[in-house]
Amino acid sequence: MSKSFIDQVHYIRIPVKDLERSARWYTDVLGLQLVNNTEEMAILKVNEGPFLLILVPTEDKTFSHFTINHQPEFSIGFTSPELSQFHQHLLDNEVKVEGIKKDNGHAFFHFYDPNGNKLQAHW
Repeated sequence: MSKSFIDQVHYIRIPVKDLERSARWYTDVLGLQLVNNTEEMAILKVNEGPFLLILVPTEDKTFSHFTINHQPEFSIGFTSPELSQFHQHLLDNEVKVEGIKKDNGHAFFHFYDPNGNKLQAHW
């Protein structure tokens, strides 16, 4: 097959324990735009692009990340041109954040949402 039938990634779903609290965190702390909020899900938009983040409530012990050797590995990475300021913003908002690391000319850090989902920001 020479061309994919897939045009782009439209959305990613993230499991959350408390939908209202999580929707507030993603809007207030990460600055995402709340598009729709129902009992089944909260839909958030990342800037003006087509990408959506969908929060789905669950009582199961599950996360959007996976593990390697029993250590959590992120599956969602955000870009941030103001990485140091974003890192400090998260610290100021009492978010669990790891230190900024550099690798092959790019910098990144990991952080966790209120549900324990491991995320990454890089530039």
